Amino acid sequence: MRPEAPVTIRLEDYQPAPYRIETVFLYFRLMPTATTVDAHLVITPAIGTPAGTPLVLDGDELDLTGLLLNDLPLSPDDISVSSNQLELKSPPAEKFDLKIQTRINPDGNSKLEGLYRSSGTYCTQCEAEGFRRITYFLDRPDVLAVYTTRVEARKSEAPTLLANGNPVEAGVVEGTDRHYAIWHDPHPKPSYLFALVAGDLAKVSDQFVTQSGRKVDLNIYVEHGRETSCDWAMDSLKRSMKWDEDTFGLEYDLDVFNIVAVSDFNMGAMENKGLNIFNDKYVLADPKTATDQDYANIEAVIAHEYFHNWTGNRITCRDWFQLCLKEGLTVFRDQEFSSDMRSRAVKRISDVKLLKAHQFPEDAGPLAHPVRPREYQEINNFYTATVYEKGAELIRVLTTLLGAEGFKKGLNLYFQRHDGDATTIEAFLACFENATDKDLSRFAKWYDQAGTPEVAIETQYDAADAKFSIHLSQSIRELASQPEAEPVSIPLRFGLLSKEGQPLVPSSASGMMISGDILVLDKTEGTVTFKGLSEAPVLSILRDFSSPVQLKFDQSAEELLFLASHDADPFNRWQSLQTLAIRELLRLTKASRTGAKMVADTALVAAYGQALAFAEKDPAFCAQALTLPSEQDIAREQAQDVDPDAIFAARKTLMRAVADAYREQFVDVMKLRPTGAFSPEAEAAGRRTIANRALVYFAHSGADTVAKTIADKFRSADNMTDVMAALTLLVNLNMPARSEALGIFRDQYKTASLAMDKWFQVQATDPNNDCLANLKSLMTDPLYDAGNPNRIRALVHSFAAGNPTQFARKDGRGFDFVADVITKIDSRNPQVASRLLTSFRSWRSLEESRSQKAKQALLRISDVSNLSRDCREIVDKTLK
Repeated sequence: MRPEAPVTIRLEDYQPAPYRIETVFLYFRLMPTATTVDAHLVITPAIGTPAGTPLVLDGDELDLTGLLLNDLPLSPDDISVSSNQLELKSPPAEKFDLKIQTRINPDGNSKLEGLYRSSGTYCTQCEAEGFRRITYFLDRPDVLAVYTTRVEARKSEAPTLLANGNPVEAGVVEGTDRHYAIWHDPHPKPSYLFALVAGDLAKVSDQFVTQSGRKVDLNIYVEHGRETSCDWAMDSLKRSMKWDEDTFGLEYDLDVFNIVAVSDFNMGAMENKGLNIFNDKYVLADPKTATDQDYANIEAVIAHEYFHNWTGNRITCRDWFQLCLKEGLTVFRDQEFSSDMRSRAVKRISDVKLLKAHQFPEDAGPLAHPVRPREYQEINNFYTATVYEKGAELIRVLTTLLGAEGFKKGLNLYFQRHDGDATTIEAFLACFENATDKDLSRFAKWYDQAGTPEVAIETQYDAADAKFSIHLSQSIRELASQPEAEPVSIPLRFGLLSKEGQPLVPSSASGMMISGDILVLDKTEGTVTFKGLSEAPVLSILRDFSSPVQLKFDQSAEELLFLASHDADPFNRWQSLQTLAIRELLRLTKASRTGAKMVADTALVAAYGQALAFAEKDPAFCAQALTLPSEQDIAREQAQDVDPDAIFAARKTLMRAVADAYREQFVDVMKLRPTGAFSPEAEAAGRRTIANRALVYFAHSGADTVAKTIADKFRSADNMTDVMAALTLLVNLNMPARSEALGIFRDQYKTASLAMDKWFQVQATDPNNDCLANLKSLMTDPLYDAGNPNRIRALVHSFAAGNPTQFARKDGRGFDFVADVITKIDSRNPQVASRLLTSFRSWRSLEESRSQKAKQALLRISDVSNLSRDCREIVDKTLK
């Protein structure tokens, strides 16, 4: 029997909270299985709330052990209580005190929401609705209060006691083995930003002096013995603080900034005010256990959570429908930070690849939703690539439409006007309209429509009149929930190139809106005509990926090859080569399915040779240019009747053709690997990246020495980036040294959890046919922890999201394996289960036999009677 259908929450039903909570005093007496929480709330009826309006507080699996109203007990007739709700039927009409005592079990909290223990350390995760697992509360983002927290625990068990804000007092509880610490956060915040950490932790400290001269103590808390792995995180934090002051004039506002790294965490990190809690993979790094990508991720995530101090904490969301207001804006800010720390062009390419790999399929499938959705059943399913990555792209679109100065004016007004508020997208956009006198009503449509806009382009050159016309039109695919979409503002950065690759400057332009090098398509269609052009230009459009759209532009192979070599915009040089490669890979995929001879296009192979020539001059960009579109990229472009085996064969054919054509050059490029002491900085990382990209091509060549070369690279590598590059090739190409290398890695890193995640991941993405049997065996390995989200993601999510040939096996066993894991972990950790379930989102695009096998697996998940609300929403939408 299926459970009762979950309640759908709708944006249109939003009503302000009838009560305000002015101050919160929390007293935690920590015990592993029986923690008591005393909450003292000072509550005031909101203006306009009728006398006697019930006060309904949220709870989740709570045990109420005490309740006082103005220090007096309440009769059973005055309240209604369950583990999930506490109602005061007729509260006082004036300000009143409510004291609530609850008992919770941190050790038994496998959902990792609310208060739980990770490796003996007490910690919290309250976003989005975890605070209600601690005490009964108005657990919604528009209820802001000032918090004071007393944390008490056995000193031997938890010598470190942390909470939000600044430290106020610490001492021992007389006559006991317990001690306490009191923390006060002067800045009103919603309950989702509450945090507490208590445990036996090591501390790494530093200091930052703000632009106004205040000294801020910086601390990173980690497990003992991991102190030396915090240097990069601390350096990233200090650079983030300085960058935010220099770029946006935003200064930190407390006396301390604390970061805690824990191993069991559902998310990447959490921006709790003054006490950021991190998944340890985004804090800990040293050359022997962290790759260059790990270092870049730590830099970005540290910055992201710090930047939330203003875009998320000081100004927060009125309701969860406005989640993109804090997340999209903050992702944009961390992208800009990383661009300034590293190569802007390479960072832009990386961000667009991520968007296309994760958000575009979301927009094209059954889980499509607007950047600001109108409804949800489970808020945890709201944390998506659409809200985060597409949300960031919309901020970038806004900067393009308004220009750097206009955007800065609007953002400054936003900070001035809404500091201390829980606000909305409309209020955010109003600041930019007021600051620039621009009408953003058409731009605002981006937030309310699902789907990726498609921009169709047609060009025409009139030699007699020396004019060049561009006709553009936009459309969004029809959805059941969105039968007709409206046009949005689409800025398209462009350039006109001569046959020598130089910019062509027209004498005039007419037609649709144009501002410098930007065309703005804000209607269904439009045409712009340039005059005074003595030759037909080559059009470079959507430079820097100025809008999150798909282009339908039938440029010739000759034009794309020309742009790949001559475009002044590095993003479009990369994109032109990608477009050519995808066309060729789709052709080879078709040939694979029909049994036709598979021979790679020589002109495309030559284009990769031209890109290779820039390996030493710009190694990081060259590595991006030489990276073939992924199997997922090709499947996304094919969109229907997808056969992962044929795509794999096509990609291997092109890889082998390029590898054989430039084998000797790749051997030379492999020597660009930096020497000397390891550095995580961008220049050294770029050289390792291009050297390892060359290693991949060399491994696919017909050289007799391939197996020995890769095995030797694995044994001689002195950093994790190079170790993983070699190990991945040994596994993926099933080389003779594979088993030995996996054994060496396990023996060397078995006590380093983050390194072992890589060991599990490299085997989960093995395209060989014995992968699935190996995965099932790995799940019985003593080092596999089915309760640790990182380990589940490393093994099962990597398989489902990163191994299409094995996940989408023709026999359906890949789908069944993932479905079995989902049903097993759902009751223990619904968040992890539901995120894993999203790997089925593109099942309808597969060829018929695979599609049916995927559907059967989904139906089996759907038939689970006690399926969590998290998974129920995803599976129902995916099957719809």
